[in-house]
Amino acid sequence: MAETMEVDVCVIGAGSGGLSVAAGASQMGAKTVLIERGAMGGDCLNTGCVPSKALLAAGHAAHAIRTSARFGVNGVSPTIDFEKVHAHVHGVIGAIAPNDSVERFSGLGVQVIEAEGKFTGPREVVAGGMRIRAKRFVVATGSRAGVPPIEGLDTTPFLTNETIFERTAAPEHLVVIGGGPIGLEMAQAHRRLGARVTVLEMAAILANDDPELVDILRTLLRAEGIEIHEGVRVLKTGRKGNGITVTIEADGKQTTIEGSDLLVAAGRAPNVDGLDLEKAGIDYSRKGITTDARLRTSNKRVYALGDVAGGPQFTHIAGYHAGIAIRNMLFRLPAKVDYGAMPWVTYTAPELAHVGLSEAGARAKGEDVTILRWPFAENDRAQAERETDGLIKAITNKKGRILGATILGAHAGELILPWVLAVGNGMKIGKMAGMIAPYPTLGEVSKRAAGSYYMPKLFSERTRKIVRFLLKFG
Repeated sequence: MAETMEVDVCVIGAGSGGLSVAAGASQMGAKTVLIERGAMGGDCLNTGCVPSKALLAAGHAAHAIRTSARFGVNGVSPTIDFEKVHAHVHGVIGAIAPNDSVERFSGLGVQVIEAEGKFTGPREVVAGGMRIRAKRFVVATGSRAGVPPIEGLDTTPFLTNETIFERTAAPEHLVVIGGGPIGLEMAQAHRRLGARVTVLEMAAILANDDPELVDILRTLLRAEGIEIHEGVRVLKTGRKGNGITVTIEADGKQTTIEGSDLLVAAGRAPNVDGLDLEKAGIDYSRKGITTDARLRTSNKRVYALGDVAGGPQFTHIAGYHAGIAIRNMLFRLPAKVDYGAMPWVTYTAPELAHVGLSEAGARAKGEDVTILRWPFAENDRAQAERETDGLIKAITNKKGRILGATILGAHAGELILPWVLAVGNGMKIGKMAGMIAPYPTLGEVSKRAAGSYYMPKLFSERTRKIVRFLLKFG
């Protein structure tokens, strides 16, 4: 007979969202159990955000050495020791891991069960020989790399984000299927670390971002030597010697690309298998668990959050979901998700960051928009650091309310934050234009772009007449 445990909150999944709920609930006085069958920290820490940014940092370091001649420093070709790059990536994971560890969460009062959890009924889960009955459940099991139905892929060795960071040798020629954020980040990281890289995308790269800024990024990536093929259909994959082949079709013409390694970065699939959701009366589909705006499933005692809930697949959204779930579960507040000010970033160099409505999205809503732009080339700090590639593009309505912004440039992920605040609070462009920005900073691009909203009126003939009139009085 399994031992029965009565708790207030049972969380399945120790990724970003699950950890946030477990820590918050326990510290607020709820008896909490956390179930995790794999590594604590989930995809983000172990196979996602953290290792990918660490690998990108290594690539950026190599690129900085390679291009140092632009500062009058002798540019040399860096020597890449991929075993040490691997050690760096896993050293970063190791440095962060204690924050997500069993020991830390046990210290917070959370009972951690390292086992697979399954529902046995609408109010019960079994895991590790325990039968857990809870007042509220949270499913935060995340997602995994999707495997597209491509002929030959089942017999072709390929990498995903779950395996690529285990390599201790650099690929000679990495072929990437998928031109989304993961595909492009890994493409640039490996290119800068010395590999030849080819990206294959069925539609257009970064299809969810502003095409004007994506076009600039596309040009820059190609200038680094990354081959990008868009509008192609991958017909089949196969082996050739110690390498791989990928056959594609574009404009009715077939081409076979040979490479040493294959990375599949073509979407994500929710982790719902093995949970026995049917026994708990929880509806789900291939997109994930179905939830309402309060993140409640069809079983109102069960919440789903993060990637498994089928919404935007970002670590920061899982954390945001955790706050929504806690307010609903513990405080009985009808908190609802609102993605109107949801930011996202692609961490290529330069970075591409976005929040709110794009130009196309604003026009589709019938808004009478004003488009504000400011190039990084006109920013003094960008010039000093030779980081002049990029552009900020902000969208306002006719009353000057900020609807959205996209930034392509160095540190765009940091620079987008004031625009997140502005969009989320319905601020007008005058607030951004009137702020005092320290000089010289990249942040001035936001102030300059905002200030350009007033230029047509400020420097108009009408303004000149008013000034000349007032000057007559001394």
